[in-house]
Amino acid sequence: MSLFPGDIEERAQDIIRTFAEKGLMVATAESCTGGLIAGALTEISGSSAVVDRGFVTYTNIAKMEMLGVGQTVLRAFGAVSRETALQMAHGALFRSKAAVSVAVTGIAGPGGGSTEKPVGLVHISAQSRTGLILHREMRYGDIGRTGIRLATVRTALEMLVEAADLK
Repeated sequence: MSLFPGDIEERAQDIIRTFAEKGLMVATAESCTGGLIAGALTEISGSSAVVDRGFVTYTNIAKMEMLGVGQTVLRAFGAVSRETALQMAHGALFRSKAAVSVAVTGIAGPGGGSTEKPVGLVHISAQSRTGLILHREMRYGDIGRTGIRLATVRTALEMLVEAADLK
């Protein structure tokens, strides 16, 4: 029995198998998901050949210290922003041996949202060493904390595949 819903487990299995065949490693940088992306990947046997490391950077200080997110970016745009997600993904990629990284930062709720940045807003970035940089702004809505976090994992896993250019 998996800790994750079947669709997430299946996607993670596909990623582990395909990335292992290609000799690609992954790094994750997670805020609102708190390590669930790395958890979904490491739920799969053989993941040690693919998952290099995961960074759980819930605070701004952790984002700056562990991933090199700029204090000026955090002040200007906030932790939940395109700019922060891009810097998180870049930091994870270049502070690891991974070929591809994915980063997420968002508001999972139930509190913490605003009119400008509502609950369910998540910024996701994926990057590769080949120079491919992806970003998605997701507005999942107020579907509950667990719903937002699992939806974010689903999108992040999709973006890992896109960033590795394995379609």
